[in-house]
Formats: sequence, C-alpha cells, structure tokens
Amino acid sequence: MSDARAATWADPRALPLDEGGELAGYRLAYRTWGRLNAAADNAVIVCHALTGNVDADDWWGALFGPGKALDPARDFIVCSNALGGCSGSSGPAERDAQGRRLGPRFPRLSVRDQVRAQMRLADALGVRGIALVVGGSMGGLQALEWALLDPQRVRRVASIAASARHSSWCMAISEAQRMALRADPAFDGGRYADDAPPAAGLAAARAIAMVSYRSPASLERRFGRALDEQVQGPRARRRGEPAVRGWLDHHGAALVQRFDANSYLALLDAMDTHDLGRGRGGLDAALRALTQPTLVVGIPDDQLYRVDEQRALAAALPHARFVALDSAHGHDGFLIDAEALEPLLRAFRASIAPPTRIGNAA
Repeated sequence: MSDARAATWADPRALPLDEGGELAGYRLAYRTWGRLNAAADNAVIVCHALTGNVDADDWWGALFGPGKALDPARDFIVCSNALGGCSGSSGPAERDAQGRRLGPRFPRLSVRDQVRAQMRLADALGVRGIALVVGGSMGGLQALEWALLDPQRVRRVASIAASARHSSWCMAISEAQRMALRADPAFDGGRYADDAPPAAGLAAARAIAMVSYRSPASLERRFGRALDEQVQGPRARRRGEPAVRGWLDHHGAALVQRFDANSYLALLDAMDTHDLGRGRGGLDAALRALTQPTLVVGIPDDQLYRVDEQRALAAALPHARFVALDSAHGHDGFLIDAEALEPLLRAFRASIAPPTRIGNAA
C-alpha cells in the first residue's frame, strides 16, 4: 500500500508503570499509512488484538482503501505492536546485555501502561489531533483507555468486541490459559531456554483461547462430527479423529512458531487489569467522563466479551451508539467478517463531525 512505512521507535524517557517502578529504554515497533496533514490532526490509531501485530492492512485489510473506513489518502494511520508483545516492541522476549531473554524479569504491565506508551509514540510522530482510535478485543480495551487518557487529542472512538472492564468470565478464561502454560515442565517459571520453549503449554493455552473466540454454533456448522481428513484432506493433522481436534492442534502449533510464552502471559495479565473505573471514582464516573462520540460494536454470539456488556457500555456513555455485527463466528467475527464491519465503521465516521480539539495530553 502506498505511503506505508515500518519503523521502531525508542523512547528516550522512562515510562512510569501502574504497578510501580518504571520501564526505561523501551521500544515500540509500528507501521504508518498515509501522511500527517498540515494541521497534524488526521491521525487514526489502530490497536491490535492479543496476538496481533502492526500489519493492520493484512488482518484488517477489508477496512483499508480509497473511500473506506481507513483511507490512507485521508488519514494518517498508525498501528504499533503493544508493549509487552513480541513482534518488535519491548517485552519479556527482549534480551539483556548478556543476551538472555528478560522473561519473568520484565515488569508487569497494565492496559493503561500500553496506551501511555502509544501516546508517547504519537507525540514523537508529531500528532496533534486524533480523528479516531479503533480496536477489537484487547485493542478495544485500549481504545477506551485512549479516550480517557488523552481527551484533548482523541475526537472519536470505536471499541469492538470489548468491555469497560474485564469480567470474572474473561479473567477465568485467562487463568485457564495460564494454568495450561505453566503446567508444561519446559516453562520452568518462565526461564525456559531459547531452543526448548514450553510448546505444549502454549499450544494448550491457545486451544483454550480459540474455543472462547468462536461459538458453539460456528464450530458445529464447520465441523460437526466430521473426521479431520474429511475436512482438511491431505493437510489433516489428526487422521481418524474429530476435525475440531485437528483445528485446535493447527492453531496451537501455529502460535508456537510465532509467539513467545512469557509475552503471552504478560498480555493476558495486562488485559486482566482492565477496569476503566480504577482510580477514577468508579466505573460509572469514568464512563460519564468519556464524552467523545463512541461506536460500540458487539457480536451476538461472542462467548468472550458478551454482547450484553457492550449494550450496557453504550447505554452508560454520554455519546455512544451500539451496533451489532452480524457474524456467525463468535468473538473472532471482528476479524473474520471485517467486510461487514467496514461499512459500520465508515458510517460512524461519516455521521459525526465533532469540533476539532487540539492540545497535548494531560
């Protein structure tokens, strides 16, 4: 895509962390599309999901293009790899001066820490106004925090398949994944060797997550009682066994090849801190303070972030609109059915023209 750039930014200042202490010398990998206009107020911040990366034009490609919700000819689009991740940004997979992975020595992060780092990146890029912050799942949590942490720059928000705070249901699913990963002897308290990662534990954690990302109906429609070879043919991994087992096996193995186990835990931990009301006088007060026009998108069959949470969120915000995304795929519908999401986001942007607010974040 034209005007697309990839880079890594190093913050010269230490980042104070919610749980105490600070993170010095951290880096954020990022990509941009389009160009910042003369007023520096046409930025769009895209926030990725748990195991996502900066390649938003790949995993959300249906949203990009001329006249679409994310248009590089109009917008200066920025997507950074979340702090704590392992796709170019600082996290547990980073190495110390002796060449050892930081692993469990990397500090605990919150969603707010991640957003504050993204805000500093926006400062470094010269951004004075943000037309939209948009994200799904973990990215949807970050989008809501952006609105409260940087109200002078953020003009509108789209939070998709997310919530105002992590529910006990979400935290239980996170903990099941942690238990699976830590049960792998190779995990060794997070001090595993480069050539002996906890592959079985990470694959099991991913399998738990994948079940929560889909719906019972979507798995039944896709697999039913079919055998793996009946669905996958020569690519079958579990011949003679139900196809749904092969599907989980595939996703577990794929994540092991591209993701670090300690980074996975760091991001789960950050998501579990999510509570817009923490330190803001409670959730109701925080939501009243989020005054930007907000699009809240829910998926009726989402088994992770339930649609009743999104309806309640939209009802509590002063200027919010709830829209249901018609998807048969459960939580992952915001990615799988991005073509259906695009007109919802495009209509939201076209229907609202709030006054531009310029200034530095408090």
